[in-house]
Amino acid sequence: MRWDGISEFVYVAEYESFTRAAKELGISTAQVSRQISALEKRLSIKLLYRTTRKVTLTEEGRVFYQHCRGVLDGLDAAEQAVSNLQSKPQGRIKLTAPVTYGEQQLLPLVNDFMVQYSDIEVTAFLSNQKIDLVDGGYDLAIRIGKLSDSTMMAKKLSRRTNFVCAAPAYLKKYGIPNTLSDLSQHNCLLGTRDYWHFIDNDKHADKEVDKEKNMRVSGTVQYNSGHSLVDAALKGLGIVQLPDYYVQQYLASGELVSLLDNYREPEESIWAVYPHNRHLSPKIRLLVDYLVARLAL
Repeated sequence: MRWDGISEFVYVAEYESFTRAAKELGISTAQVSRQISALEKRLSIKLLYRTTRKVTLTEEGRVFYQHCRGVLDGLDAAEQAVSNLQSKPQGRIKLTAPVTYGEQQLLPLVNDFMVQYSDIEVTAFLSNQKIDLVDGGYDLAIRIGKLSDSTMMAKKLSRRTNFVCAAPAYLKKYGIPNTLSDLSQHNCLLGTRDYWHFIDNDKHADKEVDKEKNMRVSGTVQYNSGHSLVDAALKGLGIVQLPDYYVQQYLASGELVSLLDNYREPEESIWAVYPHNRHLSPKIRLLVDYLVARLAL
């Protein structure tokens, strides 16, 4: 009896809905409600606030949820560890990633992974919009930068660096910017935002302080395509700020020149993110570990 109502409670807590929890568990909403009511009675504690529009955890419910989630994850891990001994990774993985990073970095590695594990199937949706993994039924998302969603679990895959650069022909004609304020005198090739990220090295009390700074810039070009911005920079139209995977080959060949290196912002982390309410299955864990190993090369 100590297990009765635990799964129902955890699913309601995570979906904030009796109906959604019932659907995921494959039982009726009434059964979910009965099990949770019996659980609250057994514990002599109110775990959930219920209204016609919303279900939220009480303070006691939040504490109980954290422990119950760990118990269920442990049970899932035990079951999967046993089944793993007699099976190989198989089934479908549904993932999402930013468009360019997905095209250039991620999906080629996913294809290599599928060559190695022929029973794996993959559905990938590339989008620069933040997608709700639970509502979309996604197993995995690749996200870049700071993570704000505490309901997700995450594992760091790699890092990226943003470079400010321009073609030698542009710099010969218009000069080289040496400070952030110099950018106001240059044609800056814009993406979806009209500002760039930097570290501003100010001196305070004889001590150097690195401060993150968003610098507003302007220019004659604004594209929502990194490839098109690179092309514009290569043709001498202006200065661009883009992640390393867009510009590395051109910096190495000398077709683009890196600028304002002293003001370059710190590297951004690239994460594999998955819903907290889903135990990391063997196939997902295998893919994540594969990406970590390959992206570290």
